[in-house]
Amino acid sequence: MYATLFVLGFRRFSAYRTAAIAGAFTNCVFGLIRSAILMAVIGTAGGALAGYDRVTAATYVWLGQALVGSVNLFYWNEIAQRIRTGDIAVDLARPADPMLSYLAADLGRAAFTLLLRGLPQLAVGAVITGLALPHTPVPYALGLASVALATALSFACRWLVNLSAFWLLDLRGPMTLYLVVSSVLCGLVVPVHWFPPWLATVAAATPFPSMLQAPIDVIMGRSGWETLAVQALWFIGLLVAGRAVFALGARRLVIQGG
Repeated sequence: MYATLFVLGFRRFSAYRTAAIAGAFTNCVFGLIRSAILMAVIGTAGGALAGYDRVTAATYVWLGQALVGSVNLFYWNEIAQRIRTGDIAVDLARPADPMLSYLAADLGRAAFTLLLRGLPQLAVGAVITGLALPHTPVPYALGLASVALATALSFACRWLVNLSAFWLLDLRGPMTLYLVVSSVLCGLVVPVHWFPPWLATVAAATPFPSMLQAPIDVIMGRSGWETLAVQALWFIGLLVAGRAVFALGARRLVIQGG
């Protein structure tokens, strides 16, 4: 059943191929801007900064741009809207776990996004700035697993934020705060390795680095199994928390008709 939901999630987003191509083009533009900025910072720092040179910094940017759509670091309120309208009652009546069902569909979405939006951006980066990538298959195999964990972890975080709709009338405040904090601490703005010590400590106490910095490090060969273990622990913890909060909210849910 969940495999079918994965396929349906893939097919759902494959219906918007033109939008995906437009998104890939936009991300390429941002990738050019970000890589130019980071390469300039590296040049100002003397050619190296926290283990990054100009090419590895550009590689970091292009990998981040390729993964940002799949991991989904953007606004998402589908569950909150269903709670607000009462449609969540339909999910509760189905013979499937709502959280796992939406997770399977989200993984299907991520697979399509990675293929149509992510890989073309890496090709653009390879042509324009060059990419510093490993020459052995192991980092890519581990990287694929890390990307899957990062996507699942991102879903678990977004699921928890959406569940605040059980108690709040408007999700825009919590979701905006989540997006601001997560985009900084996950390494989307600059690599987490560039953070000052106090901010690196704060980031390490959150799941956000595991959503972007971690898969990039694994693909670039900077880390391995230990990073996947951290991602898995965060995912399991947030999955348990999401199930508990959903059960708590469902108990107080009241919709017209019962």
